[in-house]
Amino acid sequence: MDIPFFYIENLASASGSIPLSEETSRHVVQVLRMKTGEQIQLTDGKGKLVTAIIADDHKKKAVVTRLHEKIFPAPERKNTIAISLVKNASRFEWFLEKATENGIAVIVPLICSRTEKQHFRTDRMKNILVSAMLQSQQVWLPEIHEPQPFLKYLSVETATQKFIAHCEPDKEKSALSKLYKSGSSASVLIGPEGDFTSAEINAALDAGFVPVALGETRLRTETAGLAAAVLLQQL
Repeated sequence: MDIPFFYIENLASASGSIPLSEETSRHVVQVLRMKTGEQIQLTDGKGKLVTAIIADDHKKKAVVTRLHEKIFPAPERKNTIAISLVKNASRFEWFLEKATENGIAVIVPLICSRTEKQHFRTDRMKNILVSAMLQSQQVWLPEIHEPQPFLKYLSVETATQKFIAHCEPDKEKSALSKLYKSGSSASVLIGPEGDFTSAEINAALDAGFVPVALGETRLRTETAGLAAAVLLQQL
């Protein structure tokens, strides 16, 4: 049986004894029914994995004792998906979950000309990333930025390879799988429902982004984001 896996943001500063939050304590003691002497694993989402033993199984204030820890280096590639917010928040949350499971390092929500929804709950989005990180047994939590205006993001992105996935039929595009050079970091722009405007596409091209296709069919925003994530991580 796998050792239960939990997230503690400030694990790096924790000493030999580590108090668990009330939420984590309840999950460990009441949901999983774990007792003193049983082991759990903790990560800070920054590469640290701690194996610990339950020293006090209090249902609200459990305490564990550190047994040993391991540091995992950051991935050499830091692939980014910069993706428009969408009207249906649950679809964007689904993308966050799946992109995290696939190992994307950076997620940048974009506000484009055709972006309908601009409300963004940072705490909720981070909780989704944490849950997906734990579910997929990873120890590096993706960076998620506050929503950025599209043109501002173009001016600050410094990835080695920069791509834009759009649907305009009169602009030449090559498959991302053919253009991406493995081993280096990349950023892919994904537009809103309704796609990028021609002005946005031209601005991206002027900023050094290369137009790419993600397949033979037209994809929803969140599906396109996931397709790009899978391609970048698997190529």
